[in-house]
Amino acid sequence: MSKIAKKPLHIPDGVTVTEKEDSFFVEGPKGSLSVMKLDFVSVAIAQEERTITVTPAKKSPQAHMNWGTQWSLLNNALVGVVEGFSKSLIVEGVGFRVAVEGSNLNLKVGFSHPVIYPIPEGIDIAVEKNTITITGIDKHLVGHVASRIRKIKKPEPYLGKGIRYSDEIIRRKEGKKAAG
Repeated sequence: MSKIAKKPLHIPDGVTVTEKEDSFFVEGPKGSLSVMKLDFVSVAIAQEERTITVTPAKKSPQAHMNWGTQWSLLNNALVGVVEGFSKSLIVEGVGFRVAVEGSNLNLKVGFSHPVIYPIPEGIDIAVEKNTITITGIDKHLVGHVASRIRKIKKPEPYLGKGIRYSDEIIRRKEGKKAAG
């Protein structure tokens, strides 16, 4: 049973939520998002009280799984159109450089060639010194883009070079010891 989905969602001022046959549209000051409806869950939107209530449609294990998932998807959409989401990546390494050039992210991270990453629609990327900040209204897309950029040059445990999340801790290993 979902404990988090028992609480009703509050719709912030300036945000409208409309229901279509297979999805919900959430519009706010930063943009609009679409959230698909999940099976075995009923969603009631009370415009007067400005709340959204999610309940399971029947008693089954899948209904209870979808109950919390639908609540979280709607909550992420409401937070995204009002505040947005961001992730920070740190680039560490001698000679490693990152720059935004038009709609591409140019990464020089120790390969024989620069790596060009195209920035998807709905994502803003800012680079300051060795920090890449990824912002957007879709939580899934922000996390996906951050993981794809990190995957280009994962941090290695001996020198710590590579691209890592700002809150990630790299466990360092000790190198070889000289015999003698």
